[in-house]
Amino acid sequence: MLDYISGNIAELTPTRIVIDNHGMGYGIEISLQSYELLQGKEQVKIYIHEAVNQRDATQVFYGFASKDERALFELIIGVSGIGAASARMILSSISADELREAILSENVAKIKSIKGIGVKSAQRLILELKDKIVKGEGSNVESIFKSDNNAEIDEATSALTMLGFSKPNINKAIQSIVKSHPDAKVEEIIKMALKIL
Repeated sequence: MLDYISGNIAELTPTRIVIDNHGMGYGIEISLQSYELLQGKEQVKIYIHEAVNQRDATQVFYGFASKDERALFELIIGVSGIGAASARMILSSISADELREAILSENVAKIKSIKGIGVKSAQRLILELKDKIVKGEGSNVESIFKSDNNAEIDEATSALTMLGFSKPNINKAIQSIVKSHPDAKVEEIIKMALKIL
């Protein structure tokens, strides 16, 4: 499974990017949100979600400029009746933070204002995702903390995930550690988290 592709931008449109990685061009579907973040860059790292088109069994790569957007995309496609194309439309219409806010405040009108999303889909999104978002799912630890030591946070999160702890519990533990120890190194974050988890 691909986690990310990095390389030079060979082509960039509001819905698609082609990344040249060692002479291979990877065509990746993107949201408008990612497009805005990628404009003006030459070298990029795109986080990947692989999907298989059920109609013709072709593989489709969905790409995101941040792990946070990918995490939310994966939550959205977990909602019954909402596919990858609709999830991309949602993330092209409003930002990840605006979507989380709309779900938490149960703002059906805001969600159904997105093209292709009706009242029932908006209600289903709120119903199925509200508790998950409250628990910290669908967001990446980096985006929660906006800290200088994102690399350490990311590495500690990966290590704790591999040890079998759940993402919401890891997020809560690391959030409290980073608040009290903003300059903690990877090993320190993991040791402190293990005491909490």
